[in-house]
Amino acid sequence: MEKFRIEKDSMGELQVPENALYAAQTQRAINNFPISGQQMPKAFVKALLLAKYSAAKANGELKQIPLPMGDAICQAVDTLLAENFMRHFPVDVFQTGSGTSSNMNANEVLATLATKNFGDNVGANDHINYGQSSNDIIPTTIHISAALEVENKLLPALSYLRDAINNKADEVSHFIKTGRTHLMDAMPVSMAQTLHAWADQIQQNIEHIQRIQPSLQTLAQGGTAVGTGINAHPEFATTFNNALSKKTGIKFKPAKNFFTHIGSQDIAVTLSGQLKAIAVTMMKIANDLRWMNSGPLAGLGEIELEALQPGSSIMPGKVNPVIPEAATMVAAQVIGNDTTVTIAGQSGNFELNVMLPLVAKNLLESIELLSNISRLMADKAITTFRVNETKLSEALARNPILVTALNPIIGYLKAAEIAKLAYKEGRPIIDVAAENTELSRDELTRLLDPANLTKGGIQG
Repeated sequence: MEKFRIEKDSMGELQVPENALYAAQTQRAINNFPISGQQMPKAFVKALLLAKYSAAKANGELKQIPLPMGDAICQAVDTLLAENFMRHFPVDVFQTGSGTSSNMNANEVLATLATKNFGDNVGANDHINYGQSSNDIIPTTIHISAALEVENKLLPALSYLRDAINNKADEVSHFIKTGRTHLMDAMPVSMAQTLHAWADQIQQNIEHIQRIQPSLQTLAQGGTAVGTGINAHPEFATTFNNALSKKTGIKFKPAKNFFTHIGSQDIAVTLSGQLKAIAVTMMKIANDLRWMNSGPLAGLGEIELEALQPGSSIMPGKVNPVIPEAATMVAAQVIGNDTTVTIAGQSGNFELNVMLPLVAKNLLESIELLSNISRLMADKAITTFRVNETKLSEALARNPILVTALNPIIGYLKAAEIAKLAYKEGRPIIDVAAENTELSRDELTRLLDPANLTKGGIQG
C-alpha cells in the first residue's frame, strides 16, 4: 500500500504521498480537480520553472532573500529541468482560473529540493514565491512558454517547410498543368507557380508571427496581485527579465502596463489567431495535395504522394494520402483551439483573467501541432511526391479553356463558340480553332502553347 505523510497549509492538515516533492496545496488541487487527467503542457511547466529561477536570481541580487538561498532555488530548477520533471506536476488543466494550483505546485516542489540544497528551510510562499503572485506569474509563464516554443520550434519548422516547398518548386518547374478555379479547368500554370504560392503563404505566416514576438516577450511579472506591484521590490521586474533573458537567450522585458497583462490575454488571443491563419494555410496546401494525388485512375492523378502505409483493411493495394489528411486534422484542431482561446480571452474580469490554464493549454498545443506537422509535410509529402507528366499532358491537350489566349485576336464570343464546340465534340482546342478561324496551324500552336500561357501577357 502507498505510504503517506501529513502536510499542513492555512486550511489544515491532509495526507500527501510519502515520496512526493509537492505538499498540501498541490494535493488539494489533485483532490479537487479530477476532471480531465491532462497535466499542464510540458512547455508551460518548463517556463514556470524558468520563471522561478529568474525570480530567485532577482530576489537574491536585490537582497530580498539570502543569496545562497537564491542559488539553492536555482540549483533546484536546474535539477528538475535535467530530469523527467513532469511527474512532479500532476495538477489538472481544469483548475482554478488563475492557475494558482500550478503556481503552488511549482513553489512546493522547489521548496522541497531547495531546502535540501540550502540546508535550512526554504518556504514555498515566503521564499520561492517571494515578490510574486499567481496573478502575475501565470500570465508571465504563458508568454514565456509561447515565446520559447515560437522561437525554438514553430518558426524553424515553418521555415523548413517553406524551404522544402521552394526546393521542390525548382525541381518540378518544367512541368505545366491545368490550372483550376471553382475546381473547374482554367488556364495553365506551372507546377513551380503552384508551389511557390504555397511557399509564399508560409512566408507570410512567418512574418506575421515575427511581428507578434516583441509583444509576446513583454511580461506581467512585477505586477503581483492586481497590477500595483504590492510586495515586490521596485526593481524586481527589470532584474527578473534580465535574469530570464540571460537564461533563455531570448530578450524579455517588463510590460509597460502590468494591469493590461494581468487583466487580459489579448496578446495570447492575437497569437492564437495567427496560429489559426497558419492552420488555414496548412489546410489549403494539404487539400491541394490530396486533389492532385486523387485517383490514381478515377481522380486527377497529377502527382503521386509517397506510399507510407496500406490504405485499407479490405481493399488490397489501396494507398491513401495520410500525411495531408493528418495535416487537415491538425488544422481543424488548431482552429478549434483558437475558438477556445478567444472565449477564454473574454474572461478578463476586472483585474484578472480567470481562464489562464485553458489559454496556456490550447495555445501551446496549437504551436506544437503546427510545428510537428510542418516538418512531416515537408519530409513525407512535399519532398517525396512524384509528378505524373502523362496525366498533365493529356489534360492540357484537351483543355478548351486554352482558347482564352485567342480572345484579343478573335474576340470573346467567337472564342466561346470554339470552346463549346470543343467540349461538345471532345476534341483538342487547336483542331477546332484551326477549322473555325483564319489562323494557321503554326500560329495556333504558338498562341496556345501551355508553357507560354503561364507567362501571362497578351498573346499575338
